Amino acid sequence: MMSFIQTTCAGVFSALLLLSPCASFGQSTNIPTKLLKEQGKDATVVRYSDFGAKGDGAVDDFAALAKAHAYANQNGLPVKADDGATYFIGGANRTIIIQTNTDFGTAKFIVDDTKLENVRANVFDVRSVLKPIKLNGIKSLKQGQQKIDAELPGACVITVTNSKVKRYIRRGNNQNKGSSQTDSFLVDKDGNVDPKTPIIWGFNQLTRITVQPVDQKLLTITGGKFTTIANVLDSSTYHARGILIQRSNVVVDGVEHYIRGEGKQGAPYSGFINISRCANVIVKNTVLTGHKTYRKIGSDGKSVSMGTYDISLGSALNVSFVNCSQTNDIMDSKYWGIMGSNFCKNLTFDGCKLSRFDAHQGVTNAIIRNSTIGYMGVRLTGTGTFLMENTTVQGRHLIHLREDYGSTWRGDIVIRNCRFSPRGGGSNPSILGGSNDGQHDFGYTCFMPASISIDKLHIVDSKKTKGSKGPALFANFNPKLTSVSYKQKHPYVVTREVKLKNVTTASGKPVRISDNLYMFRVVRVEGLGE
Repeated sequence: MMSFIQTTCAGVFSALLLLSPCASFGQSTNIPTKLLKEQGKDATVVRYSDFGAKGDGAVDDFAALAKAHAYANQNGLPVKADDGATYFIGGANRTIIIQTNTDFGTAKFIVDDTKLENVRANVFDVRSVLKPIKLNGIKSLKQGQQKIDAELPGACVITVTNSKVKRYIRRGNNQNKGSSQTDSFLVDKDGNVDPKTPIIWGFNQLTRITVQPVDQKLLTITGGKFTTIANVLDSSTYHARGILIQRSNVVVDGVEHYIRGEGKQGAPYSGFINISRCANVIVKNTVLTGHKTYRKIGSDGKSVSMGTYDISLGSALNVSFVNCSQTNDIMDSKYWGIMGSNFCKNLTFDGCKLSRFDAHQGVTNAIIRNSTIGYMGVRLTGTGTFLMENTTVQGRHLIHLREDYGSTWRGDIVIRNCRFSPRGGGSNPSILGGSNDGQHDFGYTCFMPASISIDKLHIVDSKKTKGSKGPALFANFNPKLTSVSYKQKHPYVVTREVKLKNVTTASGKPVRISDNLYMFRVVRVEGLGE
């Protein structure tokens, strides 16, 4: 089997030392006279001013920036913003394609969303130079299948869909009929599936398959201070207007994003950093901003908050956020949780201070370490192993399994050296929260974690609340399930075993199992009360 070192985050850093300009491709772009005179055939970098950008914060430079990157892409040249410039980006229906290293440096960018021709158009699209591959002959896939019958030019990200099967049939005020069964995974040139991105569903048919080659050279995007002038529309249509990354092996370093102009109403955003259908992306030393929360009438006819994001991930593999933070208070509930994801594998927060880590329609394997997570906490749906270490969580629960998707985690949870400081103090906080009454079909069997291992956890619970029972290991996931007479149409599989070690509380009260002892009667718990 081909080594995946070339397509892992460790490998991309070593590749940085070997970068060379990529070959030119596509149609030619007229070269500005200024660029010809000053740089000639030995030109090594493209600047926005070479293509007419004023950088004065007033003149719309959107077209000039797009031309600069088009030229750079066709000639394999890096792009560098002019130091001290302020580029105004207006509302034209345009997207700047990035295919070479880009240094935004100390430049500022004003992204004006008040008058848009296309709200779904991103400002930047980090796109591969490699074209998708058409793959014929694969009619079905098995869960856990280790190899597909294909010979490829190199490592690829494969995304498959069966529109005839629905998963993640959402429950609650935002209920829906589910999403088509989807999975993404990495394969090498011989079709071997990377065991770190396993096939998690069985596909008896494929209604769509996309195969995107993995770029072997690292692409870097550095610097830049972006300020979005927010839209003020009374609309629930998601706005893009950020940096979309659809290329594998990318590092984003030192980008800053701010927001101004939010009023009494506004449409939601799908993410200033939006990573989709690619692998091996690192976002580091980056500052982002939570969006103000607005409300709408949900699919159940009730008023609900609109999710709106500065970080969004979809079908992305091996993505890490390192030393990232946000400009607003991570405990301020006026701003929606900063991150959301769907159909991803191997997500990591390391050294981050952000208001939320959230896996909506499933993540396979995730890590949070050396971080602080704010008021919206850690919210999970998914499979595999979830590891949290050296981290403080300030949400309602240490980990919240999303009830709108069945509070399901088919795998294990490992917690090491963490601190749980429940929002509002919490006299009876729960380590693991969620809800499932066994009456709804989510499109899959729902599981609680098979095993939970906790080594060194301090819970900052309230000392003074009268009648406090102290923290619980499990919330009351189903208050109706108190005897054998309760019937579940769709049985919820509870945890098998829990191992506790060095668990302490500020109140001095020991951790107990749950308010619902019947539901968790079969769980084996080691170290309870120690």
